Amino acid sequence: VQLQASGGGLVQAGGSLRLSCTTSGFTFTSYTMAWFRQAPGKEREFVSAIIWGAGETWYADSVKGRFAISRNNAESTVFLQMNSLKPEDTAIYYCAAGWRETRYRDSRKYEYWGQGTQVTVSS
Repeated sequence: VQLQASGGGLVQAGGSLRLSCTTSGFTFTSYTMAWFRQAPGKEREFVSAIIWGAGETWYADSVKGRFAISRNNAESTVFLQMNSLKPEDTAIYYCAAGWRETRYRDSRKYEYWGQGTQVTVSS
């Protein structure tokens, strides 16, 4: 199983980034995919999830209206479009996969994790 996150970088406040997480080694369509993030000195927190099957999407209040999660089942890839970025969005962003998981906010429910990609937003 592999999850490879990419697309992070340095951007000014108000800018945009698009994260990608390419996966292999498991049945992608049967997995809820999510993004979590961890800022220095803080705990890992839920950002967004797209539920397996129907593809329902969920967001943390802090990113709602600015971020959009999507998935391409044919390419086993999940994306996170991040717009109107703020300095407080600075963190390492991780993608995660949970088999048919609906408890999307709980990081303990995800079996597989990517290595993370750094997002830095300057003010």
